[in-house]
Amino acid sequence: MSKLTSDFTAADLLNQCSLGDEKAFKELYERYHFRLHQYILKIVKSKEAAEELVMDVFLKLWVARELLPGIENFDGFLFKIAYNKSIDFFRAAAKDKPFADILWEKMQIPAQNTADASLLMQEFNAKLKEAIDLMPPQRKKIFQLSREENLSHAQISEALGISKNTVANTIVEARQFITTYLGRHFDVLSMLTILSGIAQKNNF
Repeated sequence: MSKLTSDFTAADLLNQCSLGDEKAFKELYERYHFRLHQYILKIVKSKEAAEELVMDVFLKLWVARELLPGIENFDGFLFKIAYNKSIDFFRAAAKDKPFADILWEKMQIPAQNTADASLLMQEFNAKLKEAIDLMPPQRKKIFQLSREENLSHAQISEALGISKNTVANTIVEARQFITTYLGRHFDVLSMLTILSGIAQKNNF
């Protein structure tokens, strides 16, 4: 086992890791863990998820350790992996109903009052309107009564002469359709920028 100290460069550690040196890999992990965790946390907004993604990043490094010595810009390489892992997490989580519900609630809160956020929110609202306009007339009407006029399920039921269950189910369908549409047609990076601003402002 090689003797490692904090004097070793990242390149030295990568070379040792490529030979299967677990001590070198542990030191590499300790050097980059905090920065990597903070970087991922800014994207996913969950300490637990960020920690899991950090582990995923280092697992990927260990599995492909033979290739590590050939990496010239290790910092850039490492954070690129972290970024990709975070985007994959966001996309996968968006398909999960509990996460989608949280995402939906965040969509209802105005973003930070900055030029970039304002422009992105305008684009976001344009895509949101497109999604609403594509829905069948009845679903669109029920959704608008709920979201824009803030009517309760009971009030919508009475106004349209339909059951409250039908109202509830239709609103769920509308939200699912809109979330899916935005995920397919609105740039993921823009979505993350908007949600990041919303989260920072509202302590999510």
